[in-house]
Amino acid sequence: MTARLPRPAARLLLLDPDYRLLMFRFAADDRPPFWATAGGGCDPGESYEAAARRELMEETGFDLDPGPQVARREVEFITLEGDAVFADERYFLIRTATTEIATHGHTDLERRVMAGWRWFTRAELADWPETIFPEDIVALLDSLLQGAS
Repeated sequence: MTARLPRPAARLLLLDPDYRLLMFRFAADDRPPFWATAGGGCDPGESYEAAARRELMEETGFDLDPGPQVARREVEFITLEGDAVFADERYFLIRTATTEIATHGHTDLERRVMAGWRWFTRAELADWPETIFPEDIVALLDSLLQGAS
């Protein structure tokens, strides 16, 4: 059995003024389409916080302080590049006043596999017909927001 590669990653729980969560739709040739939060792997030597800020800028165009880590998840999966990884994902809750994102900072891979984006209500997240990662996103948001919306 091949060992999984470690993959430290910063994931972004980006909420608009109506508490909707930004999600990206991924469409790759080797799996059904799925939705995931913004964010991605840390560059070598990069802190989770720095990766969160960089990923936020690259994927949305927003230059915002990601604040402190609010959740952590360890999960195994196959990346879109085909690597088996053990991911140590750190989550950051970020609020934005605008819903207009800029995708000009997307990497070549993101341009190839990110098929769209949208702002989801928690009700939509709970009942969406395609897979959403993390699968318990509604419970995670509920625990973080504790009735704030």
